[in-house]
Amino acid sequence: ELENQLTAKSKSLDELKQSLVSNGNAEQTPEVQSLSIAELCEMKDSIVNQVAQLKASMESILEQWRAYDEIYADVSLMTTRYLYCIDQCKPSGEEASLEALKKQVKTLQ
Repeated sequence: ELENQLTAKSKSLDELKQSLVSNGNAEQTPEVQSLSIAELCEMKDSIVNQVAQLKASMESILEQWRAYDEIYADVSLMTTRYLYCIDQCKPSGEEASLEALKKQVKTLQ
């Protein structure tokens, strides 16, 4: 999206250059016009560089978030397993009873 906006601004800048050159603005001398065009070109180049840096930075951040999501899913699964194990290992007086075993089977199903 930023690249599309940058392309549109670049086209607008080129049109502005052509307009300034073809109109021969009477208020400004050609030297002043070329100076302002040069400044605009420098600003455009600066913005292009900034967008490229931002894009590289965002790619890096996106990759870090992907790694985080993968690790988070693993940790969440392990936590669930450990909680289940802790719940199953709780000492109770009914451990050996048939009713307790039926309840555990029903819970597992």
